[in-house]
Amino acid sequence: MKSINLKNSNLTHSSFSFANLQNANLQGANLKEANLRGANLQGANLQGANLQGANLQGAYLQGANLQGANLQMANLREANFRGANLQANLQEANIQEANLQEANLQEANLQGANLQGANLNGALM
Repeated sequence: MKSINLKNSNLTHSSFSFANLQNANLQGANLKEANLRGANLQGANLQGANLQGANLQGAYLQGANLQGANLQMANLREANFRGANLQANLQEANIQEANLQEANLQEANLQGANLQGANLNGALM
């Protein structure tokens, strides 16, 4: 599924566990409560996507664009967001032990988010 175009698709409750979605266009997609555990989303465009309650545990999102995305209550534990644009809604998200090195978190809503053990080295806050 590398470089697939799923722009504005309704993928609610879908399972993409361990899928290769590198450079995929998921702009504006509805991925509410989707299972993306361990998925490769490197360089993916998730701008404005709805990932509320989604499971992205251990997912690889290096360099991904999540600007304006809704990740409220999402499981982002151990995910790799190195260099990603995370100017998104991360309210009450589980971001424990995630790699946020060099990620852009400016204007991100982190209210109630759990960042315990997350690597924030070089992150823009």
